Amino acid sequence: MWEVKVSGRRNFVIVGTEAQLTRSNHKVRQNTVVCFWIVPGKGHGKRKNSLDISNRKEICPMGTYLNPGNSGFAEILNSHYVDKTGLIRLINSTIGTKQKLTCISRPRRFGKSYAAQMLCAYYDKTCDSQELFDGCCISEDESYRQHMNKYHVISLDITGFISNAKMKRTSLGEIPEKIDAALLKEIHRMFPEFNEITDLNECLIELVRKTGTKIIFVIDEWDSIIREAQKDEETQESYLNLLRGWFKNNNFTPEAVAAAYMTGILPIKKDGSQSAISDFIEYSVLNPGAYAEFVGFTEEEVKKICEISTQPFDEMKRWYDGYTVGKITSVYNPYSVMYAASTGKFRSYWKETSAADTLMTYIDMDQDDLQDTIARLIAGESVVIDTGTFQNDIETFNCRDDVLTLLTHLGYLTYEEKPDSYDDETVAGLVRIPNEEVRSEFDKILRRSKHKSLIELVKKSDQLLKDTLEGKNDAVAKAIAEVHDSEYAPTYYSNEQSLRYVVKMAYLSCVDQYAKLEELPSGHGIADIVFLPKRRSTLPAMIVELKWNKEAEGAIKQIKDRNYPKILTNYGGRIVLVGINYHEDTKSHECLIEEYRKADLDTAGR
Repeated sequence: MWEVKVSGRRNFVIVGTEAQLTRSNHKVRQNTVVCFWIVPGKGHGKRKNSLDISNRKEICPMGTYLNPGNSGFAEILNSHYVDKTGLIRLINSTIGTKQKLTCISRPRRFGKSYAAQMLCAYYDKTCDSQELFDGCCISEDESYRQHMNKYHVISLDITGFISNAKMKRTSLGEIPEKIDAALLKEIHRMFPEFNEITDLNECLIELVRKTGTKIIFVIDEWDSIIREAQKDEETQESYLNLLRGWFKNNNFTPEAVAAAYMTGILPIKKDGSQSAISDFIEYSVLNPGAYAEFVGFTEEEVKKICEISTQPFDEMKRWYDGYTVGKITSVYNPYSVMYAASTGKFRSYWKETSAADTLMTYIDMDQDDLQDTIARLIAGESVVIDTGTFQNDIETFNCRDDVLTLLTHLGYLTYEEKPDSYDDETVAGLVRIPNEEVRSEFDKILRRSKHKSLIELVKKSDQLLKDTLEGKNDAVAKAIAEVHDSEYAPTYYSNEQSLRYVVKMAYLSCVDQYAKLEELPSGHGIADIVFLPKRRSTLPAMIVELKWNKEAEGAIKQIKDRNYPKILTNYGGRIVLVGINYHEDTKSHECLIEEYRKADLDTAGR
């Protein structure tokens, strides 16, 4: 397409293909086209003018999938935007190299679509995005101007094609053909000179050759078809062949592809069935590499958001922090942070209403001691796992660790590597529930489990809570001893930490009524465990102090002497104090329970 500016009494622009500007109804004289057109208000008279096309310049029209422009990213900037443009620097460094194919896997709601729109705006040659990116992090990088708006961009959101197929009740197997047809249609509309070419890759090669510009592919949720059509090998193979034609094709990839950026939830499968994209360099939540800082929000970014939105940072941290990505140990869920900042409401913002059902599907599997492990996670413990056996799909589960690894990729658990206590050169992989938001999703499924062991544990925990609130010292001590003697107890029961673990397991079912806070600074010391009722609950608060080879009475005295209840000064309900001690010589537990009067709290606070 060409653009010609025309000056005179009325300035205007004529846009068309070179052939349209010079076809038979125009007479071409060097750089002049003699044009004839109807003159409005002059009947059927014609005016003849000369049009100077020496100032013509080539323009590329925008499309939906080919060169979509920068309007999507402009909208993002018009809202509160956390600058993640540093990611562009990493992609720039791959352009024109053997490392030009990048695949990023991370959970839903962690900014994949925002990143895709940002990359489209930066690379798309049909728009001028300098105003959007000036002042952003990327503008300080030496590669900033070198690559900005210099490429054709093909942008595909695969979930959009899936949604359309479901709406029209058509087969998912038709999606690869529909993607092919949609791209070919756009190229023919934008570049009519290619209308005779009916093969997509041939058309793209001609586009690259004619314009002297390579293509950057941005594909969001690339693995959604693989997950949706998990039982349909024919559909998967058709889709993978489409990708193979772009990214593993010696007749196409070197000449036409400048770079590719694909996002998904699961990494590439290990069984070789996805060899079409085996040349991609992968970065997952388990191995994020240099991309770690672009997965979610960092703590400093969230602090700034809280300052702007005047929301309490402590609540934001409790609800949405807790993810570890590579070496970054405090990563927040960006989707939920932004919703909480705008609404002022701290709760679960999992987009899928079926999140609890998704969890239940995997948690109810008969894999090793999976239910016991889930109970430990809900109690607040970390669990050692081996992620190496996971096949990167949602069907093949050979052991408990495969299920836990999947839950990590889905964002229900967070993964962290720590040095092994016996060998500092090796590391152990640990998973845990990251924050209150995700914990609330686990809470929903706790009482819905179909497995006998978990059902029995919840039943005993409910009775323990009832006995605690009724002040039944002996019954509580007996219940904790039963957990100590069960499969849920730690292997080595040798100190107060192991006692803490047993107590947390014993009070497992409290999670749907209480927020559990450990080692909470209060008064003149640190309370071991504080159970604070959730707003909808009418139950009293509980402060639990633990002792090893001492006395339960001493635990209650410490709570009072160090004024631990001071942390609950603004709490208007009842407070129950619980002292628990384990005698190592007699291998027995004892418990003492008292209700703390509000008058005592008022006196202590003076």
